[in-house]
Amino acid sequence: MTSRTATLIGFCAILLWSTLALFTAMSGRVPPFQLVGMTFVIGGLLILAITAARGELRRIRPTLGSFALGLYGPFGDTALYYAAVKTAPPAEANLIHYLWPLLIVLFAALLPGGGLKLRHLTGALIGLAATALLISGSLGAAGGGISLGHVLAALGAFVWASYSVASRRFAEVPSESLSVTMLGCAIAAFACHLAFETTQWSLTAVEWAGALGLGLGSIGLAFVCWDIGMKRGDVAFLGVASYAAPVLSTLVLVLTGYAAASWLLAASCMLIVVGALVASGVVPALKSRQST
Repeated sequence: MTSRTATLIGFCAILLWSTLALFTAMSGRVPPFQLVGMTFVIGGLLILAITAARGELRRIRPTLGSFALGLYGPFGDTALYYAAVKTAPPAEANLIHYLWPLLIVLFAALLPGGGLKLRHLTGALIGLAATALLISGSLGAAGGGISLGHVLAALGAFVWASYSVASRRFAEVPSESLSVTMLGCAIAAFACHLAFETTQWSLTAVEWAGALGLGLGSIGLAFVCWDIGMKRGDVAFLGVASYAAPVLSTLVLVLTGYAAASWLLAASCMLIVVGALVASGVVPALKSRQST
């Protein structure tokens, strides 16, 4: 598999994450940790079924290191994110959490042969500005200053960014092994659910559809696509391209009637495109400046 193909597959994860907000909204009354456990079970079983259908079950065995990294990343980040949105205004927690693409771009410089370039940093900052603009209407509305939730959101951003970049160190571990890792994450999530939440199984058809959508797409296929992109693709560019996720997610909400269109959305989309073009080197001005 070429680096370009792996990068394209990684970008598919970003497209799948554009449905995250919609399916989360559809899941309604499902408690957070219960929802994490449900979606990780669905996602893990989906990957396992696809691997079995291809006759490659030998590839599902993770190493101890990759399993531990998987528990640290997907479960750790999800737990921190849900805790953040419960203890801080959701829009503020979401913005802070979306520092992870910028952190990926910066952490990519630590990889062998992954020197940080001006175009990567510039594109990442443009993407961060787009995300800030997108939710600026509600940012700071509570006026409460920095809270524990803000700190948890920042920790979640660090966890996901460091997990994503560290995945490169386990490039030899098949992405199919995420099936076992995700089922392990589900066990941890259900343990937290039993400790802190009340179980809710009397769900509507829409709530079940939301949970299934998360498990099959935003969690299941997305994690595998992202794993391939991080292990074999252009990590810095994928970090910048990840800023498309909050914008695309909002577009999906608008198209499905869960949110209203606004000029902020249009301006954010424009900035996302500019940031991606700069990071990819399409903008010649930055390329020429780097070579001087």
